[in-house]
Amino acid sequence: MMQAFTGISKEWNAIVSQLPDSHFLQTWEWAQVKAKYGWIPQPFIWRADHGGVAAAVMILKKQILSRGFVMYLSILYAPKGPLMDWNNIPLRTRVLNDLQTFAKKQSAIFLKIDPDVVLGRGVPAGEGDVIDSAGQVVRSELTRRGWNYSSDQIQFQNTVLVDLSASEDEMLARMKPKTRYNVRLAEKKGVVVRAGSLDDLPMLYKMYAETSVRDGFVIRDQDYYLTVWQTFMQTQQPSAVPLIAEVEGEPVAAIFLFKFAGRAWYVYGMSRALHREKMPTYLLQWEAMRRAQADGCAVYDLWGAPEVFDESDSMWGVYRFKEGLGGEVVRTLGAYDFAPNKLWYKLYAEVMPRVLDVMRSRGKEKTRQSVGGA
Repeated sequence: MMQAFTGISKEWNAIVSQLPDSHFLQTWEWAQVKAKYGWIPQPFIWRADHGGVAAAVMILKKQILSRGFVMYLSILYAPKGPLMDWNNIPLRTRVLNDLQTFAKKQSAIFLKIDPDVVLGRGVPAGEGDVIDSAGQVVRSELTRRGWNYSSDQIQFQNTVLVDLSASEDEMLARMKPKTRYNVRLAEKKGVVVRAGSLDDLPMLYKMYAETSVRDGFVIRDQDYYLTVWQTFMQTQQPSAVPLIAEVEGEPVAAIFLFKFAGRAWYVYGMSRALHREKMPTYLLQWEAMRRAQADGCAVYDLWGAPEVFDESDSMWGVYRFKEGLGGEVVRTLGAYDFAPNKLWYKLYAEVMPRVLDVMRSRGKEKTRQSVGGA
């Protein structure tokens, strides 16, 4: 049976770091960030016969309709969880049974999971396309159990992974010729990359806001990002560091490099229009790869690839940039929802997209005004 975890943050992180496909979104720090924004962290473990931990999940709970209603409804989300060996059929059965029971007891509209279960590698129908049969079995079992492929995919379903086990020369050789050229060009044009500090965070948020307005994506307010960045910058496992590209001492682009359990992630990227011809974003990614490798990471996750691999997908331009870095496309399960009450789930699925559209529109306008008035 699933057991509530009652230990401390270091113990939790030590547990999840040893499980397959451990992720910084399942760490204690991420749960504490979300706790400041209305979510209730609920960590659970499953023990093996020998007493060790065989599986774990950090579930985030948010109360819905908690005042003035007869029913107390909630939504549950396990970002990039649960963590376990998904090919272990008896364990998988235990975990899914317990999660479904838990969702029912919590009066949940749904429980969303999106573990990194691999469905395939390479671009679909492309030369390197390889189907992962074990992942396909997991997907079929979820469908048989009544889990629904979610219309609300919080995280990217597909991504690009760079193998950091090779030498620097080998990693450079794997890059597309144009990417490798741009890395060298940035160095020749005087772009310098440095690690940022807490003092840089307000400047980085301003640059991120400018990027969102220019590229048309929605971001949250400054307090949210400062909370995330400060939380992970002040810990060692997991950790985060901003890498800032400068030209003659002036910041022109930056990324955040997150690290946990031998894996690194490129999570937030930002840039200014200034000095773009000097290709600072290329040097930033190369420095991130080198730093992650030096810190013992075996994989660099470039955090996102298209759902549809053609120019119709909004991620296509970003993907072409990432593709040039010499990584491999990995396609995963995506988010699946278990809905104990189909009626509430249907109502939620119909109403929330409209609410989110309004919130996104307001968020874009608020960000645009803040950048324009800066």
